Order: sequence, then C-alpha cells, then structure tokens
Amino acid sequence: MYSKFGQFIDGKWLEAEKKETYEVINPATEEIIGNASKASRADVQKALKSAQQGLEIWRNTDPWTRSSVIRKIADLIREKKEILAKWMAMENGKPLLEGLAEANGSADIFEWNSEETKRIFGQTVESRNKNTRIHVYYQPVGVVAALVPWNFPLILASRKISTALAAGCSVICKPDVITPGTVMELVDICKEAGVPPGVVNLLSGDPPSISNQLLESDIVKKVSITGSTRVGKLILKKAADKVQRVTMELSGHSPFIVFDDVDINKVADMAISAKFRNNGQVCISPNRFYIQENKKQEFIAAFIDRTKKLKIGNGMDEGTQLGPLTTAKRLAEIEDLVEITKKEGAKVLLGGKRPPGFNKGFYYEPTVFDEVKDNFTIMSQEPFGPLVPMLSFKSFDEVIERANNNDLGLCSYIYTNSMDKANRASELMETGTVAVNTHQVPLAEAPFGGIKQTGYGREGGSMAIKDYLNVKYTHLGLKV
Repeated sequence: MYSKFGQFIDGKWLEAEKKETYEVINPATEEIIGNASKASRADVQKALKSAQQGLEIWRNTDPWTRSSVIRKIADLIREKKEILAKWMAMENGKPLLEGLAEANGSADIFEWNSEETKRIFGQTVESRNKNTRIHVYYQPVGVVAALVPWNFPLILASRKISTALAAGCSVICKPDVITPGTVMELVDICKEAGVPPGVVNLLSGDPPSISNQLLESDIVKKVSITGSTRVGKLILKKAADKVQRVTMELSGHSPFIVFDDVDINKVADMAISAKFRNNGQVCISPNRFYIQENKKQEFIAAFIDRTKKLKIGNGMDEGTQLGPLTTAKRLAEIEDLVEITKKEGAKVLLGGKRPPGFNKGFYYEPTVFDEVKDNFTIMSQEPFGPLVPMLSFKSFDEVIERANNNDLGLCSYIYTNSMDKANRASELMETGTVAVNTHQVPLAEAPFGGIKQTGYGREGGSMAIKDYLNVKYTHLGLKV
C-alpha cells in the first residue's frame, strides 16, 4: 500500500535513508495495512534543504500562476475523492460517506485559497509629510512546518498546505503515523497539479523526533499544528526558542445547549450528526449536553431512539454510519472514562460496552449517561469518542456560566427560536466558534479556531492567510 510513496523531498518520492519502516493498522480489522517509510535525521535535513530551495522558487512565482496550480489541486481532489475516502476508511476507520465529505471539503479549501492568493492586498497610508509615502505590504513568512493529526488527515493537511501555498510559502508536512497514506495521496496530487519541486515536502515517521528536528531548525519560520493541548504546549515551548510563528488548534470540549422553545426532533437529528461524526473523535464534537429541564427527558428519548438506529461496522462497508475508534489506545481510554463516569455516579442509559458480534476491531457502542454532575471527570476531560453526558439547566444565565466553566474554548452549540437568546448566547460563549441552530461549523470561507487553552490563530476564511505572511512597512521619501 505504501511502496509507491515514501518521503517526498525535492519533488520526488524517496526511500528513507536507513530504509526503515513502521506498520500501519486497520482499526476495523486490526490487520496490518502495510509498512510506511520512516524518516531518519538525514531525511529531515534533506527536506529542510529542499523546502528552503522551494521557497525561493515559489515566493517569486506570480500570484496568478500560484492560484492556477492551487485550483488544479482542488480539481484533482474531486476527481480522486473515492481513492482518498478509501484511504481514510482503511487508516482511520471512518465510513466512506464521511471520507467523501472530507475530500469534498478539502477541495473547497484549496479552491478558496486559490482565490485568496490573488487577494493579498497591501495598503497605502496617507503620510503626514507631502514628500513621503507610507506603504504596507505582505511577504511570505518562509518555510512552514505543518503537523497533521490522524482524525481528519485530509482536511487538516489541506488547510495547512493550501494556505501556505497561497501565501507563497514552502511547506514540510508531517502526517501522523496512524494515517500517513491519506496525506501521501494528497501530496502526490500536489505533484501532479504542477507544484514545483521543493515547495511541498512530506516527512513520514516518528512524530516527536521529526517535529523536534523541524522546530530546532533555523530554516522553519512557522509551525501550524492541530493536536491536543498537551502536545501544543510542548510545541509552543520549542517554538519559543527560535521565536517561530505558531498557529495552533488544540483540544475542545464543546457545550451543546438546548432551550425549551425548539423542535426537539429537529435538534436531536442535528445532535446525532454533530456528535457521532468520526465516532466522536472530533475536536468540535459536542461533549457536554445541557438540556432545559422541562425538555430533558423528551430530548434524551429522541436522541437514544436515533442512536440505536446507527449502523456500526467497517467504514469500507456500504451503509456503515459508525466506524471503529482509530486505535487500541483510544479504545482503552474510552473504556477507562466510562468506568470512571459510572463510579462517580452516572447512570448508563445506552451503550457502555463494546458491541456484540465484533471479534476484531476497536469498536465501542455509543454511550449515553444521565445523572451527571458538573464536577465529574467527563465534564473536564475531552472524551474524544462516542460518549454523551446529559445534564439539565433552569435558566439562561445559569447554563451560560456552567458552559463557560472550562479551560477549553473551541466551539459551542446553541439551539433556540428566540433571537434574543441566540444573539446573547453567541456573544457570551467563551469559544472561538459558535453554531446556532445548525451543526455545521468548519467551512472553507469561515475562520476556524479557538480561545483559552484551545490555542490561537485561525484556519479558513480570509484571516488565515495573514498568519502565513510577514507585514512590511516602508516609509518612502520621494527625493533627497
């Protein structure tokens, strides 16, 4: 599966210097998909040199040419979306339909940034002196290290690579060892689309080792990471030594607030889509369900009824709606958190165990809890899986205060037919994104990111490209 790839350096797929590999596991079957190339220190140095040379080519390529190449990548992703979806089903376990949606979303991101590259507008400021002019313009920040996680390998790699390319930067992409093939396929598409050698590079292998080497290099000027808060803090400390620019989107623990003036069935449908996408292994997955007390039992009944109908299975199988968790480690962590939640006093209304009939694979049933209190572990520890704690609230002010009582601030969900409540809640929520009466959050045209310990910087929308650019101000005297 991985033999046609390897390390992508200077526009070519290369065998690793030491010819080392690592195994990639299919989470649905626990079988080995194949052996992927493992980069050595020498490979990292080659990639750094390649990216440095690629930067000089790409930053001097005119915006319209860059735009055309980036748009071609979008077109090729759409052409090859079935191939990409199969990679994600095999490596990540997500259903094919979700993989197709991720491929389409990734194409949208490249398309958006193909247009943004032509709209890097500078500024002329009126000078206080009639003999001088003040010019403000933007230049590429330099070589970018793109650290990509396993849960959405295609769309998150696309955000980082496309924005870097739009800004005129070169990039070294490091996929997770769990999902290298998905990102390798994307990088191969970049090559096919005509990205010059050295502009996009890929290093596959041990994440801490590769990341540390990239962060220690004077060549890397910016780091973009999507990952856990713990890992983000380590990266930030490393980047501080070189004063490298950092964009980071880290852990989330999203509240899902349902007021009593809504159609409960419609909200339950959206809750299912939001919660069980990628089996809950999503940074914006709703993890704390606050239902106004007079509607709580109705909502729970509607939610459980829909959850029971979800088809669990191999992501490659037609009709699968809920695949396995992605790793044995993730499964063990989910099992531990379920036991902790039960010991703390929660009542299991649905699930709470591995599904019957699955002798292989990292499967776990969607699990709904009642009688949960705010001080339970599950209310502060990101579940990153199909766990649903249900709580009630009485008043607007009460639920806003409780929902904001968390160190993480990525996303929040609000459901109400009151424009007053919708506006006030969206303004008061301490999160970088808010979904009101919808379950859709990440869009190519919108800025995505968090606050508090979820990180900073934005991906998507017109703001994202600014994080890949340096601002230069020139005070120009007309004569001497």
